[in-house]
Amino acid sequence: MSLRMSRRDLLLAGAAMPVLLSVVPARGEAQRIETLLDRMTLEEKAGQLTLVNDPFRWRPGNVNPDAFDPGQQAVAQEIREGRIGALFNGIGAAQARYAQHLAVQESRLGIPLLLAADVIHGLRTIFPVPLAETASWDPDLAARTARAAATEAGASGIHQTYAPMVDIARDQRWGRVVEGAGEDVLLGRLFAAARVRGFQGDELRDASSLVATPKHFAAYGAAEGGLDYAGAELSERALREVYLPPFRAAFDAGACSVMCGFNTVNGIPATADPWLLQQVLRREWGFRGYVVSDYTADAELVSHGFAEDARDAVRLAFLAGVDMSMNSRLYQRYLPELVAEGVVPMARLDDAVRRVLRVKEALGLFDDPWRGMDSEREARVVRAPAHVALARDAARRSVVLLRNEGGLLPLRPDLRLALIGPFGADADNVLGPWSIFGEREHAVTLEAGIRAAIADPDRLTVVPGSGIESDLPGGIDAAVAAAGAADVVLLAVGESQWMSAEGHSRTEIDLPPPQAALVEAVMQAGRPVVVLLKTGRALALTGSVAEADAIMVTWFLGQEEGNAVADLLFGSAAPSGRLPVSFPLRTGQQPFYYARLSTGRPAQAADQAYTAHYRNLPDGALYPFGHGLTYGSVRYEPPRLTAERLMAGGRLTATARLVNDGARDADEVAQLYLRDRAARVVQPRRLLKAFSHVTVPAGGAVEVSFDLGVGELAYLGPDMQPTADPGWFDLWIAPNAESGVAAAFRLD
Repeated sequence: MSLRMSRRDLLLAGAAMPVLLSVVPARGEAQRIETLLDRMTLEEKAGQLTLVNDPFRWRPGNVNPDAFDPGQQAVAQEIREGRIGALFNGIGAAQARYAQHLAVQESRLGIPLLLAADVIHGLRTIFPVPLAETASWDPDLAARTARAAATEAGASGIHQTYAPMVDIARDQRWGRVVEGAGEDVLLGRLFAAARVRGFQGDELRDASSLVATPKHFAAYGAAEGGLDYAGAELSERALREVYLPPFRAAFDAGACSVMCGFNTVNGIPATADPWLLQQVLRREWGFRGYVVSDYTADAELVSHGFAEDARDAVRLAFLAGVDMSMNSRLYQRYLPELVAEGVVPMARLDDAVRRVLRVKEALGLFDDPWRGMDSEREARVVRAPAHVALARDAARRSVVLLRNEGGLLPLRPDLRLALIGPFGADADNVLGPWSIFGEREHAVTLEAGIRAAIADPDRLTVVPGSGIESDLPGGIDAAVAAAGAADVVLLAVGESQWMSAEGHSRTEIDLPPPQAALVEAVMQAGRPVVVLLKTGRALALTGSVAEADAIMVTWFLGQEEGNAVADLLFGSAAPSGRLPVSFPLRTGQQPFYYARLSTGRPAQAADQAYTAHYRNLPDGALYPFGHGLTYGSVRYEPPRLTAERLMAGGRLTATARLVNDGARDADEVAQLYLRDRAARVVQPRRLLKAFSHVTVPAGGAVEVSFDLGVGELAYLGPDMQPTADPGWFDLWIAPNAESGVAAAFRLD
């Protein structure tokens, strides 16, 4: 029989409890909202639910296609008529005042605009991409970078960000892996909550706070074949165990809005799924904020083959629970007539408008519509020295050292170095995807960072060798010559920021052929090689690149990339990152993740017949989830338990001794994994339950302990409720998901 779980254990297991949000207004504020609702026309109500491109303020040219822009004069008139309630993806405090003046001073009801933007990993100070930052395994770091981004955005006249992206990504072919926290549910939950706290701060009315909008609800990261925008076919169990928990964590942290996904979930578009948007989000979780569509996702219901036409798409999306329409203008066009004809109830329209107005009230916009629209403050806050220093620290802590044969790293700064590869001197791919307001001139390249760190800058030779996806005439010959003249070669290879991004799925997640050829040639020069791997996903490293003496995953580290990498290369800082995604042996393993279910025929050897294995590969990763080296040499002794039996309501402690045999202190991330040997629903072969950052001194040892109760052992039972079964559990305290010695205990 299963064990009844206490309220505390249910909370630890992530069970459903009511979501408490900061968007519940006080009595006087609620009355103001109701008074406005009573005065609004149908057109004005639909206007509050209409979000369009900001045509008044600066924005980059590759965001928000111009085809959707009717021009400044047309949008200004729509705002005056109360037919637009929100603008997005423009920045600038001074110009924000003009747009807000149109709404507050020139419209009939004076309802302020909500100004939003895609602030994903920084506004003007660009931090590491979210996947890279998750490699720090430090949610507090994510909270601090989100806080800095919100401070800059708030000073630039922004009220809301369309972040964090909390989609679990277990297929590295998917281009948007780069925007999230990787493959693991625990990391996904912790980083979702941390980023929400960072964006929203302690008080939403403060000009340095943004409304957070977790996305994409839901299962967008489960796209079939890793193809962006494709549908997700998965069980309710997979939804509730894997893809929904990070959203729940974001709401528990106070997120006031949510964005639904482009994808279908079991044949129903997420933009028109009443089960997701009403049953789960509102009834089960008690979410009080508002739901916004993704970019024209309501209109795309026609392309899905779900809606007959645009009018029908509005009916389906709105009745399913999407409160605000992004940039299609379909709500503006069709909602008034749908309500007038009785197709959409007035009560549903009023509820949606009420939710949006509550968020505007929570931001303090009715009392101070000009919050964050101070050009002098904007100039002080944007790219403040403290933000730049944080960007460098975050970048250092995001790098993962995969391999360091013979202790090649750190390097002496007096060596002759050859920096070879398309990313050595490149500034175009430093900031990473979705750094839409960052500027190239603030990007510190690898070349610039390394030259600044070495005693004699002339001892660095820089040769591209190849393009990112193309050959360069004479490029390989020049690279080989430079390698031959160097003491150590630094190979800067990998993906461009347009290879890991929305709409950029890949069928082969390895180095592009021109770069692979470059690596093969340079390795023949016989010099020690350090690979600096730029990527927004896990890559399948094959051929000579996998045999380099040292491999650092440098992701897209943001504007301080060159300085941060140089700090690590020459030892003024030490690598401490750990993989948030599994690096596979081959692309064909995808989707591949560590928390796979056990099978009835597990392979004991790579070539064992009639077992779950590929004919040509072991059943494992090249570099497993959680892997990462330091400049120390840490070994884990087997874990010790305070008891072999855990009673319901009791606790036990698992402890492991970590010994550093190296000559440098090591920042270690000790990871606790569990496996339920026999449950009523088959459980993963391992599942991360906790982790701890510890510093292990050179030549010394530390002990790390984890406290366990029934809550940590829970899973969703056959009835989709959290439960824990009596029986045996395996426990590992290990440096990654495929290593360590197990201890065993029994739950009674």
